[in-house]
Amino acid sequence: MPTGKSAPQGAVQAGQVSLRVRWVLLFYGVLASLAVIWRLWADQVLPWRSAHTAPSAPAWARLGIGIAAGLALVVVSRAWVARSSAGQRLASELGRLLGPLSWRRAWLFALASGLGEEALFRGALQPRVGLVAATLLFGAAHYVPRPGLRVWSLFALLAGALFGAMFEATGDLLAPATAHVVVNGLNLRRLARSEGGDEGGDGV
Repeated sequence: MPTGKSAPQGAVQAGQVSLRVRWVLLFYGVLASLAVIWRLWADQVLPWRSAHTAPSAPAWARLGIGIAAGLALVVVSRAWVARSSAGQRLASELGRLLGPLSWRRAWLFALASGLGEEALFRGALQPRVGLVAATLLFGAAHYVPRPGLRVWSLFALLAGALFGAMFEATGDLLAPATAHVVVNGLNLRRLARSEGGDEGGDGV
């Protein structure tokens, strides 16, 4: 029976966060599903391996390459933010958009976005349209026509070129997907903390 009392503010915020998590997971789940359907239809394979190259190194080596590349991109991006006004504006705008973000949720978002985007842009698109076109489409997908955020597409373009080259060189998505997850996980958490946002608790 209605009591006329509003829900506690904390409960409202928790419900909004849970809704955001569901939408993020749904969005990237759809991307990954489209990638699987497209690659199965076009090449009768899953969007995991390059069209022409077999894996050139053991899985542990490809994983290490991905971690190293991801950490290198994090260092470069943070140095750019620290030393340029454009980078500082971008970090500030992204931090405001992200809002509060626990470390677990940051890594959950990183895992979903890294796997979903790599499956689509590298696993499905790149074998069909080539490295250059897939990279340009990746950069365009990260373009936001808003002051302070336009430069995000430039970083995405450079990162996408690296991810695409790793996909071609190693033969599958393990290295680029790992690098993508590392970059997103570390930078999402850093951006959220820079805006003073840190959700109470670490639950997903």
